[in-house]
Amino acid sequence: MTTFTPTSAAEVLDTVAWAVSEEAPLEIIGHGSKRGIGRPAQTEHAIDLSQLTGITLYEPEELVLSARAGTPLAEIEALLAEHRQELAFEPMDYGPLLGGEAGRGTIGGTLMANLSGPRRIKAGAARDHVLGIHAVSGRGEAFKSGGRVVKNVTGYDLSKGLAGSWGTLAVATDATFKVLPAAETETTVAVRGLTEEQAAFAMAAAMGSSAEVSGAAHLPESVTGKVISGALKGLATTLLRVEGFGPSVDYRVESLKNLLSAQGAIDTLPCETSRLLWREIRDCRPFSTVQGKPLWRVSMTPSHGHAMVMALRMRMAADVFYDWQGGLIWIQMEGDPGAELLRSLLAAHGGGHATLVRAAPSVRAALPVFQPQPAALAALSARLKEQFDPQGILNPGRMAG
Repeated sequence: MTTFTPTSAAEVLDTVAWAVSEEAPLEIIGHGSKRGIGRPAQTEHAIDLSQLTGITLYEPEELVLSARAGTPLAEIEALLAEHRQELAFEPMDYGPLLGGEAGRGTIGGTLMANLSGPRRIKAGAARDHVLGIHAVSGRGEAFKSGGRVVKNVTGYDLSKGLAGSWGTLAVATDATFKVLPAAETETTVAVRGLTEEQAAFAMAAAMGSSAEVSGAAHLPESVTGKVISGALKGLATTLLRVEGFGPSVDYRVESLKNLLSAQGAIDTLPCETSRLLWREIRDCRPFSTVQGKPLWRVSMTPSHGHAMVMALRMRMAADVFYDWQGGLIWIQMEGDPGAELLRSLLAAHGGGHATLVRAAPSVRAALPVFQPQPAALAALSARLKEQFDPQGILNPGRMAG
């Protein structure tokens, strides 16, 4: 395999233009932290963006940051932390979950995978915070979309349209994101001993209250011992995060405790413990220690998740935990990936999306890793692919065979 390592947007353009002229498909790589997601690459050439790095603009007062696509997310987050700011969508780090190092994800990969974390229920995902991009299409043409200001209207918003395309439409070279002030402090309310059905009702009540919950997760008993060094071990735990200024957090925590007092025993986790816990939930750390087991990421209606999981457990062995108020379910299978069963149960419980995040290359090559699209949406996706990458040069087959 030939690997190209451009150090500028011009070199990216030259590389893609060469690939178009030679009809030579390219695998798009940042630092490889998410390389194991999707169907295995079947290309003889790759374009490695790890040398296309550097923060090119940061204006804390304007809440705007721009960086080249290969810039490590860890570098960006460290700079923002110095100014008590953050990427509010809390992008997860897939590295350890897929057997790699932590902190290897890039800002370009963050956008192309449309990453988010527990705060998605309040702040959205990467696509909701991107302001502009520079990229190269599969036609070998450079283009830009959006800009460097929060209020920006330029017709079709290609920046958001490319989010979640996994490098199959264009190669991003630069990205600009909106940043926000970080919370002064946070506290997590932990309700112990609820069933998964009870937890769904408790999380819904908390999200519907005035407490402004920014994270809502449920860890069954089998998972509680795998976070924050086992401090929650023993009982299933429903977690509700409250962030903001100290007095406001204290007031809202008390209101949550009063609201849920009849549900079960309630503990509170202080700021540093809470931050560590939600990082581990964000990065799916409970399932990162065992690499050989298939892992699914399922998004569906929060109120239906526990019933779908119960039906799944009656058919095969699986371990789970819930985020996004139950709207995101991480499912670790004990053996067979169970793709057909899982997706049939998903359809029977209101629909949703199931993505096979971790499995052996042979399994990923044989199964639809991403949720199959309805015919009308698949046709629209095909037309979009035709416009951006008519020869199928970029990450061919990664999202669909």
